[in-house]
Order: sequence, then structure tokens, then C-alpha cells
Amino acid sequence: MSLTGTPFLYTLIALSVVAVALPLLMWSRLRGPRVLRAAARMVMLLFAQGTAVALVFVLVNNANGLYDTWDDLLGTGTHVQQAADLGADGTGGIALDRLPKVRQTFTQAEGPGMHTAGGVRVTQLEGQVSGINAEVYVWLPPQYDEPAYAHRAFPVVELLPGYPGSAKSWYGTLHVHEQLAPLMRAGKVAPFILVAPRTTLLPGVDTGCANVPGTVNADSWLSIDVPKMVRDNFRAQPAPKGWAVAGYSAGGHCAAKLAVAHPDRYRAAVSLSGYSDPIVEPNSLAAQSPALRRANNPCLLLRKATVPPPVALYLSGQPKDGYEAALALRKEAKAPTAVHVVYIPTSAGGHTMALWRPQVVPAFRWLTTQLDQRPVTGDGTGKAKGTTPRAPSSVDSKHAALASGTASRAAAARRR
Repeated sequence: MSLTGTPFLYTLIALSVVAVALPLLMWSRLRGPRVLRAAARMVMLLFAQGTAVALVFVLVNNANGLYDTWDDLLGTGTHVQQAADLGADGTGGIALDRLPKVRQTFTQAEGPGMHTAGGVRVTQLEGQVSGINAEVYVWLPPQYDEPAYAHRAFPVVELLPGYPGSAKSWYGTLHVHEQLAPLMRAGKVAPFILVAPRTTLLPGVDTGCANVPGTVNADSWLSIDVPKMVRDNFRAQPAPKGWAVAGYSAGGHCAAKLAVAHPDRYRAAVSLSGYSDPIVEPNSLAAQSPALRRANNPCLLLRKATVPPPVALYLSGQPKDGYEAALALRKEAKAPTAVHVVYIPTSAGGHTMALWRPQVVPAFRWLTTQLDQRPVTGDGTGKAKGTTPRAPSSVDSKHAALASGTASRAAAARRR
């Protein structure tokens, strides 16, 4: 029975009802020695408490997309088949353009939000470079199957969850496709292909989206294998034009790092409450040595870059939860690197899905312009062509403008 499935949830609800009704009906009707009656009552109380705790856990897990499977929860599963040393660029010397195309089999994904807004499909991908075997979820924009767009290539955004986190969370909890589909149909947001690959690849640890020889090649999985699968199976624009990566929390750290480290693969990144130094997540493999920390810190990567990468970064955060890291990245950025910082006040809520859900639309409006995409209307015409990455932005947001991503940092400062 699936951890996140409806049958398991309904089973727990039924057991919880039984657990409450049982002592009400049987407490005074128990017969036998006092010790046995006391033991039976203790069992009923423990059963009631156990089912209540289990139900609350499942509700919280489903609401926040923390653990997708029993293996994730128990720390018993691995998706790494091999982890060769792939070198600094993560290719292992493989000529990527010579790799054969692989046609994947996709099925309807199951779980909260998977059947809405046209449905999310899933495939099991064996990475040709990374040595990782894991699932990838794909959602296609409303225009994808329309005859007017039969020859159109679409922009792509990879979606990364936090840690612990399920690849489904962007769809099931943040409702990214449900929020964006009406705006895509109305020509207000570009018709992006949304791709959510698994990031929990090893039991009990956060890969930090890093390549660690002998352990995992998470960077190559996300930045090489998954994009290649998308281009092999869908009408996707070539990299880096039209490609971006977005994440929240630990996924936000990964998004910024991947874009800065691989400007040949991504044009833009969105980081919601992310960070730069992997040490922020104690379970991150990227925090296990000074060398790994340096190699996976986007702020240090910008500082040491001989040529500033032509990427645009959208960084949102609250004080002591991403905002200071965003300011540090903006300070290091030099044109053509562009950094847009969004200040989120503490009054907006804490480090939860409720904080990030209303930021989805502003972030994708920004991506539409930064990837130079044309939102399209129902008749296939383009409108409001975007702009290329600009110089580092100093425009942040105040609480009242959270949904639109506007307002000045000065105004925010005056309120503190």
C-alpha cells in the first residue's frame, strides 16, 4: 500500500475511528483479573495514540510532500547503480551529442494533483551518464498537443523539491501546473514544459545535487540525463536557451548552483528560501568536506568565475532564511549575470509550502521574460516578448506585493 496513496489514508482514518470507539464501548465491559483488564485498557490507549500519530504524520507528509515512498521514509532504498568519477564537467569524457536517443514509456502519475490540469505523466529513467535509475514526472502545457503548435519547441523548467522532499510536491502541494495552466492559456505566462526529477537518490542523505565519485552523481543526473531525456521525447528548446531550473529550500540551493555551474545548460534559476553554503543542510553530501562545500557554493562559484556566467537568478528569502544568502549572491554578480532578489517579511509565514505557493506565479512571470519567451494566446499569436538577462537587479518585494514580486527594498527597510 502506497505511503501517499488514498487507500492508506482512508485505512488510517477508519482505524482512528475504531481506536476512539473501542475504549468508549469496551472500557467498563472488560472482564477478568485486574491485571489483564489494566493491560487491555493500556493496549486500547496505545492503539488510539498510535493511529492518531500515524494519521497526523500522513496528513502532514501529504500536505508537504516530504516522503514519497516507504523506502524514502525508512531509508532503505537507493537509486544509484554506479557512481564513476565523471570529472569536473560531469560528463566523464562522453560526447553527449553522440549518445543515442532513448524513447521513454510514460504512464499517468498517481497521487494528489497528478490528474489535474491535463494530468502529470511519469517515467522510469536510467541515466546514461550518471548511473542513476529513478522516476521523472513531466507536465505538458495546454498548447503542446494543439495543431497550431505542432512544430513549436517549448521552454523547459526543471522543478526541485527540498530535503526531505518528493518530486511530486511541486504538483501535489505547490499546485504549479494548476496555477500556471490558466495563465498559459491566457497568454500571460509562457507555455513551459515542467519536469520534476527525483532528488532523493540515497537513503537518509541529501545529495546536495553534487557529484561525489563512488557515492552519487546527482549533478549529472539533473543537468545531463534528465534534460537529455526531455529533448529525446518532447519538443523542447535546445539548451541553454529556454531552459531553467527552480527549487525551494534545499532545492533552491541546487537550482542556483546548477545554473551558475552550468551556464551551457541553463539560462535561469529560481531559488525560494534557498542558501549558498551546503553546510546549512547537515545531511548534505556536499557539506562533507571543504572541497565539496566550495565546489557546490554558488556564491563562491560566482566569485571565482573568470568569465561571469550569462545566467539570471531569482532569489527570494526571509531574514535568516535565504535573504542574506541572496544579497551575498547579488553582491558577487557581475554582468552578464543578473540577480533579482525578493524580500519576504517574516510576517508572511515560516519555511513551509504555504510560503512558497504564492510565489510560483511571480517566479514564472519572471522566467517568461528572462528566458526571452513569448507567452501565446489561443490563436497562436505571440505577445509581450520578454527581455534578455539584465544587470543585477535591486528590486525586491514587500509583504503586500508578495504575489506580484514588486516593491523596493528601501520600503521594506522602513517598515523594520
